[in-house]
Amino acid sequence: MTSNQVEWVLSSFYISYIVFEWLTFLWKVIPAHIFLSGLVLSWGIIASLQSITTSYPFLIVLRVLLGIGEAGFTGIPFYLSFFYKRGELALRTGLFISAAPLATSFASSLASGIVLLANYTPISAWRLLFLIEGFPSIIVAVIAFNVIPDSPSTAHYLTRREKKIARLRLRKENHPASPQSGGLKRNEMLATLTDPKAYLTAFMFFFANMAFSSMPVFLPTIVHEMGHSILISQALCAPPFLLAFFVVITTAYLSDRWASRGYVIIFHALLSCLGYAIMAISGYLNLSPWYRYAGVYPACVGFFSVITIIITWNINNQESESKQGMGFAMMQIIGQCGPIVGTRLYPDSDAPLYIHGSVGCAVAMAVVALLAGALRWYLGRLNRIGKREHEEIAKEEEEGFVRGGKRREVMFRYLL
Repeated sequence: MTSNQVEWVLSSFYISYIVFEWLTFLWKVIPAHIFLSGLVLSWGIIASLQSITTSYPFLIVLRVLLGIGEAGFTGIPFYLSFFYKRGELALRTGLFISAAPLATSFASSLASGIVLLANYTPISAWRLLFLIEGFPSIIVAVIAFNVIPDSPSTAHYLTRREKKIARLRLRKENHPASPQSGGLKRNEMLATLTDPKAYLTAFMFFFANMAFSSMPVFLPTIVHEMGHSILISQALCAPPFLLAFFVVITTAYLSDRWASRGYVIIFHALLSCLGYAIMAISGYLNLSPWYRYAGVYPACVGFFSVITIIITWNINNQESESKQGMGFAMMQIIGQCGPIVGTRLYPDSDAPLYIHGSVGCAVAMAVVALLAGALRWYLGRLNRIGKREHEEIAKEEEEGFVRGGKRREVMFRYLL
């Protein structure tokens, strides 16, 4: 395929992925074990069918269907909020997101092994690659159907007492995210459409995704253009993503422990920005390729951690589960437009240094840091306003001037 066709193969996936982000709401409608196993099954079947493509249009169709099948997966952090409190969610989201750098670190080695295996089979290497990487998901779907719980109340691995404790833990939260707490409320969902913090989070996700989507796709090409053989290039792609795997989990744990989101995002966004800047500057100055390779490490570590905490922050700072669902869908719809831009940042015409792509990603991560600072300031302002109103109402109640129904049992505080 030509470079333009490859871009459209990548973009077609993200276009359908964005259009079907509304599937996130189905986590509140369809039992999780049915919905998740259906998503995994459809993904496995469609991914495997790519092995029998006979034309470019057929591949585009399958990529569109694959995007639809994967769109629902973005709601998993929302699903995790059915089980965990706000201060516990970053680590659990981090464990989910960390699978991406871990898988990417082994992807090149796995692909090389499959290509070598194809030499001993009558099947073309690229066809065998799609088949082996897609078919196991079909088996996992069957397992998921029998293992995944819909809520703490239906978790078969919990005793009756443990299920009760799990429900009570969530009930103490200001906005218990549980399937039993009621359906989605239209007025709260519509109110989220005018919520500044929902848009700030969404655009942070957009710019972070520009870097998040482009690096795993184009890193093998970038490293190969540094002068390394294809085999060495694949080997050099693994360490940055493996390091990111460990850092993401550590960052998520510390973010929960410190009850901090904004500062963590700012630090890692600037770290990623520094990595991309090193790649761009070393290319512009014709420095050793190893300088460019060194910049890959902070770039990868930074944007994977940023993505994790942005997702968690989005769920943390909506006052009800209806707003959580709507805010999460808005973040995904706007944010997943970032990969459409990101997958076009490294055209063949910019080889071998790809300076423009690195500059673009560096600027994007700098914007993420600025937006995180703005969102943290805004949430702090909301906390101060809420605290002042809460104290005024409490004072009036003490004086006997009770305004029934206005005072909350516990004031909702946004995580900063």
